[in-house]
Amino acid sequence: MSTQILRELRFLRAYALLTMPVLVVLSVSAFRAMQNHQFEEINAERINIVEQDGTIRLVLSNMKRSPAPVVRGKSFGPAGVRPGMIFYNAEGTEVGGLAFDSKTENGTYSAGGILTFDQYEQDQVVSLQYIDNNGKRYQGLTVLDRPDVSYFEVLEREEAIRQMADGPEQDQAWKELSEFQGGVPYGAQRLFVGRDTSKAAVVSLSDRFGKPRLRFTVDSAGGASIAFLDENGGVTYSLPEGE
Repeated sequence: MSTQILRELRFLRAYALLTMPVLVVLSVSAFRAMQNHQFEEINAERINIVEQDGTIRLVLSNMKRSPAPVVRGKSFGPAGVRPGMIFYNAEGTEVGGLAFDSKTENGTYSAGGILTFDQYEQDQVVSLQYIDNNGKRYQGLTVLDRPDVSYFEVLEREEAIRQMADGPEQDQAWKELSEFQGGVPYGAQRLFVGRDTSKAAVVSLSDRFGKPRLRFTVDSAGGASIAFLDENGGVTYSLPEGE
């Protein structure tokens, strides 16, 4: 091997030894810059917030790219119908979200927004909502009861029952599903605090079957009342009396 070639090889080795640390430093610096980069404005159709292992924890999306409901990492129901923000727990199950929309049609409109939080492996149990159908609106805080069983198991049983022929066996299956859910309605409303469609401010307290039993009201004219109700909705006592 000639002296010239040896000299060139030594030069290449020295060059590699000198440039490699520089490249490493530049790569690390670029990676850190990417991690901490600040944007003044971002346009996106969907943003997924994930854990280091890829587990999704939050989705912010438009209508078209909004996700379907998810339980235990399995999707069901339609996607692309709820623009907003969806929350997920560490097991990949949806646990609530923020949704909003509006629509104008034939000179009328509908609008709404809702923030919800779900019971573990169940549907929403707390919601803050605004619903407006062409001026007929209500808004407030709602608290609901859900069965102490998995929402996914309830859906599977419901689907199986719907596939059965009408008759005594199907009726018995519906009865067993009700017992499986604790013998109470699915999603019984227990509390509403807000403004109803009659423009009254209302606090309504219901039993475990979702039947209102105590109601505080201030109507649109300023009249205040308290009503105690039986299981059929009849007033058993009120203040002022006769209200």
